[in-house]
Amino acid sequence: MENYQAVFKRKELKYLLTEAQLAALRPVLFSHTVPDAFAHSSILNLYYDTPDFRMIRRSQEKPAYKEKLRLRSYGVPQEQTPVFPEIKKKAEGIVYKRRVGMPCRDAVLYLSQQCPGDDDQIFRELDWMLSSYGSLAPRIFLSYERDSRKGAEDPSLRLTLDRRMLWRADALDLRQGAWGSPLLAPGQVLLEVKITNAAPLWLARALSESGIFPTSFSKCGRAFEALCKEKTDETEIKRYA
Repeated sequence: MENYQAVFKRKELKYLLTEAQLAALRPVLFSHTVPDAFAHSSILNLYYDTPDFRMIRRSQEKPAYKEKLRLRSYGVPQEQTPVFPEIKKKAEGIVYKRRVGMPCRDAVLYLSQQCPGDDDQIFRELDWMLSSYGSLAPRIFLSYERDSRKGAEDPSLRLTLDRRMLWRADALDLRQGAWGSPLLAPGQVLLEVKITNAAPLWLARALSESGIFPTSFSKCGRAFEALCKEKTDETEIKRYA
């Protein structure tokens, strides 16, 4: 398998923009950043959780520490396409991500505890999570189209723009492709600023002058809220049918 970054530690700031706001920001963004090695990606995720969504529910409470388990692919995978089981943690505002790469078929079997992983530290962390929660399985699918840029002078700065965000709670297999219900309003774009320290002054000034401020936005959390509303609506329909 090709080399990939297995460990991340950074701050993540999120901003919900309209296409008009993004158009106004684009000259500043593009003058200070360049496309990164993966300038455009179709990202597909499966979020694993307990039957009662214990991890997502805890995350919604905004604790000091929270964690998620997901399986990520870049594009629709086939059986032997590399995919990434990932642990994503957030503690005191810092995001930590640890992942391993393996063929899609093997990853699905591993996460369903039907086959062992390798004997390295990240697999041991994944093993612990799978055993400690007991009944983890895919619960939510989430995909989006992402454009990625990095700082022209500071490559540790990364900006991502996510569009066409879709979710579903059935056909929970990455090999089924990217389809589902929209998570963003028409014309919305999610900007994520990923930094190791403080945001650069030019970016902070550009956002402030445009009246754009950070927002709390969890993709998985929004999908869970949509699922809960959908289930509530189904219950109301049945009640009055």
